[in-house]
Amino acid sequence: MDKTTTTLPSAPLWRRIAAMFYDTLLLLALTLLTTGLYLFALVLILGAEEVKIRSAQNAFDPLLASILLFVLFGFFAKFWTVSGQTLGMQVWRVRVQNVDGTMIRLNQCLLRFMIGMVSLGLGGLGFWWMLIDKDKKTWHDRYSMSNVVLLPPKPKKRS
Repeated sequence: MDKTTTTLPSAPLWRRIAAMFYDTLLLLALTLLTTGLYLFALVLILGAEEVKIRSAQNAFDPLLASILLFVLFGFFAKFWTVSGQTLGMQVWRVRVQNVDGTMIRLNQCLLRFMIGMVSLGLGGLGFWWMLIDKDKKTWHDRYSMSNVVLLPPKPKKRS
C-alpha cells in the first residue's frame, strides 16, 4: 500500500458503533437464514415430530450455536481479510488494517472476533477503552495488532 494509508487517523468510536449497527442488521438476517436452513435440514433428517420433542426438552442447541459462531466469524473474516471493510464499515468509511496498511490475516481476524465478543459481553468495555487509550485503540485492536482507520471521502465525480 502507499504511504498515505499508514497516516490515516484512527476511526472515532461513534463511526465504529454506527458501522456495527449496520452490520448487526446484516448479521441478524444471516443468523435467521442459517437457523432456518438448519431447522429445515433437521426436519428432513429427524422428522418434524422429533424436532418438536427435542425443542420442547431443551431450548439450547449446541450444534446450532456452534454453526452460528462459525457463520458469524466467517462473515467478518471474509470482509476483513479481503477489503478490510464489512458492509457497515464501507458505509461509514472505516477500515481495519495492519499498521503498514495491509489487510489483516485470518489469525488476526480470529483474535479481533473473540476479543470483540468478550468486550461486548462486558458491556462494550473494550470498545469504550479507546476513549482513554493514548493510541485510540480498542482491546481487539491491541490484541490483534491492527488499526481501524477513517478513510478520506471519495472525490465527487464531475458530470
